[in-house]
Amino acid sequence: MKQFGKNTLILSCVAFLAVALPVLFTLTGIFDVYASGIFCTAGICAIMAISVNLVSGITGQLSLGQAGFMALGGYATIILTDSAHIPLPGSVLLAALITAFFGFLIGFPTLKLEGDYLAIVTLAFGEIIRVVLVNMKGLTGGPNGKSFTTILTLNAVVAILVISAVLVAVIVLVQNIIRSSYGRVILAVREDEVAANSCGIPVFKYKMVGFVLASFIAGLGGALYVMYVGFIKPEQAAFTKSIDYLIFVVLGGMGSMTGSVLAAFVLTYLQEGLRFLQNYRLLFYPVVLILVMLFRPQGLLGTRELSFVRAFEWIKDGGIKKLVASRFGGKNGR
Repeated sequence: MKQFGKNTLILSCVAFLAVALPVLFTLTGIFDVYASGIFCTAGICAIMAISVNLVSGITGQLSLGQAGFMALGGYATIILTDSAHIPLPGSVLLAALITAFFGFLIGFPTLKLEGDYLAIVTLAFGEIIRVVLVNMKGLTGGPNGKSFTTILTLNAVVAILVISAVLVAVIVLVQNIIRSSYGRVILAVREDEVAANSCGIPVFKYKMVGFVLASFIAGLGGALYVMYVGFIKPEQAAFTKSIDYLIFVVLGGMGSMTGSVLAAFVLTYLQEGLRFLQNYRLLFYPVVLILVMLFRPQGLLGTRELSFVRAFEWIKDGGIKKLVASRFGGKNGR
């Protein structure tokens, strides 16, 4: 019990710092408007990477339609706020629930498929959403999209605070689910469906749980996107967007949530750092994927997770001193 309380305290401090430090950097001027924008974009991409990883890495299904769920969440937030006059926090939650409901509707007939077949169906779903959004001009603004101004659009400090807090909350939610009995069963289904089914596990049910949760998180990502950017177009549901989010997962490691978050931040910042190359920077993703597939096909972290508790224990036990001694001790001795 004492160890559990200690671990909870460490993780609570890490979560607090993950939210407080970006806000502090913005208030003190370390992050200017441009740097704050990159951080917020990376945070939203990290939320979407977690959504994709839940389907592809944890559940073991290949989905190429997460951008469609993101667009649904974004448009639902605008419509619920502007047309139904629901307060913004309520609109965000309802938009995520609506997206989860659509995830259930799509998942019910399609999750019995596997591999390439499921990927094709979810890809088609994303394209259907995009075409519907283009043609429902009265509700969605058609191909020109819809504008949506919130306090996140106008205030960088509030934007960083909200996006960081939601990202941390999503990580905590997903990690706790994975470590629960539900999560262990989902991992068992991913590893071997036949063995899981022979043990009496309802495979379809647990696939559906993972898919619906991933849709819910994608809806949150879409809501944050429109709240921060202040604008959304049907192209947000395009197939290429889903591929971008899948790249984060492949680079970070299938099944590693912290790996996906790390990859989302690294690639977002690198994309901005390479902006001087103009359109040639778009070649960066394919080159990165080729190198990853050749030299580390399991991704940066594979299926492992960064453990702040183990890192704290390592530092407490003198890990830094031992590392320095092992690197430089022999040279000093000679």
